[in-house]
Amino acid sequence: MRERPDGKKSANGRTFDPERLFLPPDDDLAPNRPGETLRARLAASGTGRAGLLLARLLGRHPVEDRWRRTLVAEQTVGAALDELAAADWDVLHSIVLPGDAVVPHLLIGPGGVFSLTAVPSHRARVHVGETSVRSSRERQPYPYVREARHDAARSSLVLSRGCGFVVQVRPVLVFVGAEHVEVAPALDDVRVLTDDQVPDLGALGGVLHPQRVDRVHTVARNRRVWLWA
Repeated sequence: MRERPDGKKSANGRTFDPERLFLPPDDDLAPNRPGETLRARLAASGTGRAGLLLARLLGRHPVEDRWRRTLVAEQTVGAALDELAAADWDVLHSIVLPGDAVVPHLLIGPGGVFSLTAVPSHRARVHVGETSVRSSRERQPYPYVREARHDAARSSLVLSRGCGFVVQVRPVLVFVGAEHVEVAPALDDVRVLTDDQVPDLGALGGVLHPQRVDRVHTVARNRRVWLWA
C-alpha cells in the first residue's frame, strides 16, 4: 500500500485523500466497470434479437455487434489492468468525454499516466500505421491511432488543469486476440500492445512520485472535471 505523507488515516488504518470525502457518489468514476459505457449503450438499444438476426441475414453490420466485440475486449484489458491495482497503480474505466468520446481505461502509477484503447482483433493480422490501423478482418482502415492521440491530449489537458502541474498522458492501443501485430517504425508516440502484454506496464516506474499518483487519481475520478475536456 502506498504511504500518503500528507493524507489521513481511517479507522482501518488505510490512508486517504480528504478531498475524496466531498465527491458525491454519482460523480465518482472509481466504481465504473470495464465497458460500462458500452453496457449502457447495449441496454438502451432498441434493436431486438430478431432485428439483429435479420440485419445479419441481409449482409448488414449492426453497430450492436461491434459494441459487443469491443465490450469483450475492454473487459479483457480491464481485468489485466485491475490486477495492477495491488502494485501501486490506480485504474479508472469508461471515462466519458464531451461529444460522446470515451477513454476506455486510464492507468495511473509510478510509470506515468496511460490512456488505453482496447481493439477487438480476434485472429486478425494487424498493421498499425502512423495515423490508422489496417486489420485483415476489416475492409477499411480505422483511425485508431489518430483517435488515441486526440483522447490522450484531451485527458492531459484536463488532468493538468485539475492537478495544477503538467500531467502527460500517453496513448496506448491494445489489440485483443490478434494473431500478429506489425507497427510502423515511425510510430513512436503511441504504445502498441497485445492483451497479454498489458501486465508489462506494471514494471514501469520513475515518472510519478506516489503523492502525484494520488493527486492525479483524485482529480481523474471526478466525473465533473471531464465536462470541459
